[in-house]
Amino acid sequence: MRLASWSWGGRDHAGTVSADGREVTPLALADAARGALPLIQMLARGEPLPAASGARLPVSAVHLHAPLPKPLRGIFCAGRNYRDHAAELATSVFSGSLPAKDEWPIVFTKYAESVVGPHDTVRLPPPSVTTQIDYESELAVVIGRGGRDIPASRAMEHVFGYTIVNDVSARDVQVRHQQWDLGKSFDCFCPMGPWIVGVDELDGRNTRMRGYVIPKGGAPELRQDCSTKDMIFDIPTLIETCSRGITLYPGDVIATGTCAGVGMGFKPPKWLGPGDAFRIEVDGLGAIENRFEYG
Repeated sequence: MRLASWSWGGRDHAGTVSADGREVTPLALADAARGALPLIQMLARGEPLPAASGARLPVSAVHLHAPLPKPLRGIFCAGRNYRDHAAELATSVFSGSLPAKDEWPIVFTKYAESVVGPHDTVRLPPPSVTTQIDYESELAVVIGRGGRDIPASRAMEHVFGYTIVNDVSARDVQVRHQQWDLGKSFDCFCPMGPWIVGVDELDGRNTRMRGYVIPKGGAPELRQDCSTKDMIFDIPTLIETCSRGITLYPGDVIATGTCAGVGMGFKPPKWLGPGDAFRIEVDGLGAIENRFEYG
């Protein structure tokens, strides 16, 4: 199953996506402003999805939104969760803040208001706020069945599916405040999409992820290329960690971390600038691509 959110004909819609990713079918929802969230909540309650409310449309004819344009709350995010990315951080300004051993996942939050669609423009803050804009290709887990204190051995029973996020980061703001929430939560700093692919179609524990910088007026440059098998803490462990004493709800999102190749990892660093774009591709899921501009 694939669920998406889009606008067409002057209205918001949410519904299903064909297996080939070429068509969308709107479902009858009283309010589609929250995208696929009501659909996931219905399924969690054991209810069937509503009937179609219109004809199938080609994806090319609609404007895709983030599948969860208004998440329930902040997005759970795993930091330093690929060994190659941990290695590149070890020589960066973050070296002193990293734990010595891989005993526990690093978890932080991106504010829900940072979410934008899979092809929306990312509005850059002015240079007086930040000049070090970075990208992070990430697979995100969407919770389908809530719970608290979920053991890793049962965690996959709570997964509805997966989507893509770009954990856009202002590195200088991260350093300035000695924590990560502010530097990762500016408006538009969480492109998401293109849709949610259910566990019936995709095993997010074993798929390939790639990230490309597309410089203004230039050709795509592959920066990140990895397998989700290379996570330090796998998806069940992340769910177990995030649910320790905290109730997870259907529709909650856990971003699972990024691999090596971020702009900060180069010497000198390669920051994103106005007119640049970043594209993320995940096998079995699709792609998102967002341009960065002042606005």
